[in-house]
Amino acid sequence: METIVLGGGCFWCLDAAYREVAGVTEVVSGYAGGQTDSPSYEQVATGRTGHAEVVRVTFDPAVLSLADVFDIFWVLHDPTTPNRQGHDVGPQYRSMILYASEAQLQIAEASRAQAQTAWTHPIVTEIKPLERFWRAEEYHQNYFQHHPEQAYCQIVINPKLEKLRATFRDRLKTKD
Repeated sequence: METIVLGGGCFWCLDAAYREVAGVTEVVSGYAGGQTDSPSYEQVATGRTGHAEVVRVTFDPAVLSLADVFDIFWVLHDPTTPNRQGHDVGPQYRSMILYASEAQLQIAEASRAQAQTAWTHPIVTEIKPLERFWRAEEYHQNYFQHHPEQAYCQIVINPKLEKLRATFRDRLKTKD
């Protein structure tokens, strides 16, 4: 198994999407990229901890390549908007890839260069080494599945899932 940590706006969105991807074995919402130890959601939400809302995606590279994980990442959010995704504004919503090895760095940089060809504006996604991942509070884990009727889920997450399903149909888990 391999893991990568990604930030692309509210972690609920990436969490919901990657749970549908074949080869993904675990998705954990959390915080990373900042200087505060053991941050809480309330602290991160102030934008002063330096942390972003992120997901740690664990996947089987025999089923899903890291390049495929990144292909999905670039489609699920707008990597050209600094510190914002839609109505979610602040450094805690920035786009970032936090790598764990030199190989992941090389794949991330190549993927970003390839993704740039699809965007008019420059991609501002940070690519930096993962220093520490802090698991978010339990109520943030798999939020969409537990609250599909919630307005944010309907208005923000559902359209991203529809885009995922339309664009990456061949990379999704089969429904039993």
